[in-house]
Amino acid sequence: MKITLIGYGEVGQIFARELLGGGASSVSTFDVLFADAARSEKHRATAAKDNVRLCMSAAEAGEGADVIISAVTADKVKQVATEAATWLKPGQYFLDVNSAAPNTKREAAQIVAPTGAHYVEGAVMAPVPGPGIKVQILGGGPKAEELAPQLNALGMNIQPVAQEYGRASAMKLCRSIMIKGIEALIVDCAKAAKEWNVETEVFGSLDASYPSIDWRKLSVDMAGRVRQHGVRRGAEMREAAAMVADLGMMNELELAVADAQTRGAGKAGL
Repeated sequence: MKITLIGYGEVGQIFARELLGGGASSVSTFDVLFADAARSEKHRATAAKDNVRLCMSAAEAGEGADVIISAVTADKVKQVATEAATWLKPGQYFLDVNSAAPNTKREAAQIVAPTGAHYVEGAVMAPVPGPGIKVQILGGGPKAEELAPQLNALGMNIQPVAQEYGRASAMKLCRSIMIKGIEALIVDCAKAAKEWNVETEVFGSLDASYPSIDWRKLSVDMAGRVRQHGVRRGAEMREAAAMVADLGMMNELELAVADAQTRGAGKAGL
């Protein structure tokens, strides 16, 4: 199976390396960063080391591929789909694993449909570093059940959950509201408690209320997640905000969490 990755950041690099290790015959990739030789130096070195074919356009990367995996940022989902629609061929699979709102995935599917390629929605349910391509991915769309076993044979873990588009992403983003919201809250709580020197009392009270959770450890772990992934998680929460707004609900909470995640990236606290 020939695989193409649009987006060669952290997720793209892991997927490329492990798909080749799982038996893919070839992996090609394109990233907008490749146009800047200085900024993409590490990417180029990684591609050379992992035997990944680096291309200077998405069309070049996608030529002859069986599966094209879009692994960019949530705000670029429709842009990538629109560009791909100019070169996709009938029968190719276009697996969109970006953390976008359900309606965004539906719109991207409509953009791809006229090409004859098969759009498959993917919702990645946990951070990719660690489990790698074995991370749980919920699949959606009429061809999800057809594509899943082919990629799972290479080591992926795609679980088809719906024939319609949007449902898989809704499952992910509804969960994200809770997880990313807790992260933002606990980091603020821990920072304020430290400033007032009341950490022992605050964490002791939380431990008493929820004895199954080690709140002090959780605050450290979640602060690390925000520092490392806050920008990406902030973008994901803006997609959750879009989903909530599409339902006619107020989305101030989701937007506040998005801002907190972005603000906390690279910092000790929010």
